[in-house]
Amino acid sequence: MAGIGFELNKLARRDDLLGIAGAYFHSAFAIAGPWLFTVIALAVTTGIYGGSARAELLDFRAVIVYNFSFSLVFSAPVFMIVTRYLADHIHVKNVTTAPTVLLESLILVFLFNLPIGILFYGFYFDMSLPLRLAAFANLFLIAGVWLLSVYLTALKDFAAVTRAYVLGMIVAVLAAEFLSDHQAAGMLAGYNGGLTVIVFLLAARIFAEYPYRLTRNFALLPFWKKYWELAVAGFFYNLALWIDKWIMWFAPEAVELPSKMRFYPDYDSAMFMAAMTILPSLALFVFSVETNFFNHYRRFYGNILAHASLRRIYALQKDIYSSILEGGRNTTLMQGAIALLVILLAPQIFDRVGMFFMQLGIFRLGVLGSFFQVLLLFATIILAYFDCRRANLGIFFFYFATNTLLTLIFLNLGFSYYGYGFFLSSALTFLLAAGLLFSHVRKLPYHAFITNNNSVRRADVPTETDQEHGRERGEFAMGVIRHASKEE
Repeated sequence: MAGIGFELNKLARRDDLLGIAGAYFHSAFAIAGPWLFTVIALAVTTGIYGGSARAELLDFRAVIVYNFSFSLVFSAPVFMIVTRYLADHIHVKNVTTAPTVLLESLILVFLFNLPIGILFYGFYFDMSLPLRLAAFANLFLIAGVWLLSVYLTALKDFAAVTRAYVLGMIVAVLAAEFLSDHQAAGMLAGYNGGLTVIVFLLAARIFAEYPYRLTRNFALLPFWKKYWELAVAGFFYNLALWIDKWIMWFAPEAVELPSKMRFYPDYDSAMFMAAMTILPSLALFVFSVETNFFNHYRRFYGNILAHASLRRIYALQKDIYSSILEGGRNTTLMQGAIALLVILLAPQIFDRVGMFFMQLGIFRLGVLGSFFQVLLLFATIILAYFDCRRANLGIFFFYFATNTLLTLIFLNLGFSYYGYGFFLSSALTFLLAAGLLFSHVRKLPYHAFITNNNSVRRADVPTETDQEHGRERGEFAMGVIRHASKEE
């Protein structure tokens, strides 16, 4: 994460429950702000209009789901490169180009999403002109929020970030209600109003945090060349998370609207509800990594740079191994308890939120799949700390391939098997990631001195002094020390 760790450590050091609770809350919101906004605003809007304008509500929901999924997948390469750029420059305390990079990356995100908007809302879908324009604007606003969220973990004013999302949600719901007489286009325009509030508030906060002049240099270009694996890995990870939903939109039970938009409300809503169960574990995971594992990580490489004895290095390697096991155990226990509780109470939950009981099987499999998804994230982010870019790329491509293949297989077996593809794919991919992670950690001194040794493998970025921790980044140290310490 690009800077959140220092703030979480400050909150965690407060000797009260509010400090710990604040650390968990901010870590969750920093990584799930756009997702929470979309899910909560959609749920409230659906609750308000679910009984009356059913057809218009379906158009409204379909556009948001389409834009939410496609903007995330096709913008992910930009997000990954920008995250790496911020991490590197925050680490060396040189963020003067951050405003320029923000504008450059916004242009790239819009260019990446432009073909999708033109194809869907310009030609393929059968919509009124107001709805086409509102949907087109919605696509770019959602993509903009995704990008701005990359900068959120670098901001220290968490209250301002929270206010932006809360105010945006309120505006989105109220404006959608006020403009509902104009059918789906009006509701979507109101929703866009809330997104616009979030975009401008976050952008203003970012430019206030980085009050530097714009430059003419395309600062991201070297990072695309050097870290192309991150861009491709980000694309395949987000594609893996959505490919089963896209495939299920063509299930026999799926819905095709008069506008030609296809989606499967029963599958989508069950999977969205299941995904919500990972939020507490994500908060615990980020908090644990940034305040526990990272301390052992710094100590290990700091002692290498200080020319510590081999015995000392091996002892610190065991500490890293233990911290990974501890973090994995805590995440497993929390997410396992949540998954078990939610699975057992699923009928009562469905009765409260008004979901159909025929979705129970999909929901429960989604909860199990989300359980392994959290563990997969844990393993791959730890691998990112060690700069294992190729390993993560292979893992995420495997995730995409297995989710695609298994979802297609179980789709042909009928309704009773819907959801097994995502569940089994997440489980298999986690096992692969865990195996690669522990294989790397077992050989950590070898990787530090040989495979990631900058005196053996030429470094493209000059070493810098880490003023925050008072440790030099030596020639022989692992290249990732300079980069992945803030990587999410």
